[in-house]
Formats: sequence, C-alpha cells, structure tokens
Amino acid sequence: MHVTVDQDRCCSSGQCVLTAPDVFDQSEEDGLVLLLQDRPDPVHLPKLRTAAALCPGGAITIHAVHAVLAEQAEHAEQAERTERADRPQQVEGVQA
Repeated sequence: MHVTVDQDRCCSSGQCVLTAPDVFDQSEEDGLVLLLQDRPDPVHLPKLRTAAALCPGGAITIHAVHAVLAEQAEHAEQAERTERADRPQQVEGVQA
C-alpha cells in the first residue's frame, strides 16, 4: 500500500492526525498535513481509510496493493525483456 497527500487540497482540519497519528502529522507553521510514512504497515489500513474518508479536502489518497504490485510486475517484466534483448542470439546448429 502506498499513501500520498496533496497539500494543496489540505484544509488543516487535523482529522488525519487524530485518526492515524503514526502516519500523519501537521506542520507547526501552517497546519498542513505531513506524511510520516508513505508505505505504512498494512495494519494501519482501516485507520487510513477512515482518515481519507474524514478529510474534508480530499487530500489523502491510498493506492491499493494490487496497483503497486502490478507496477512492480511491469518493471520486472521490462527488465527481463531488456536482459533477453542483450543476450547473444543462438541459432540452432550454430555455435557462438
């Protein structure tokens, strides 16, 4: 899971900090949300969902695990394609 915050949408209500203080804090200067952990332990997911739902500015986004895993799989697949392209081609019956 990956969490992002949009400080431009934050209205400094502090609901996120009250709901999930291990993940969010507020700036002393202007009260805007500060993200303490962008990849928190999945045990925090229920509180993160609540914090996102309570956020009046809609500043919190929780990126699902499957989306992150799909992105990682795409990177691995691309690396494998690159590795295969870099290998010398073998033709049957011909030694390199």
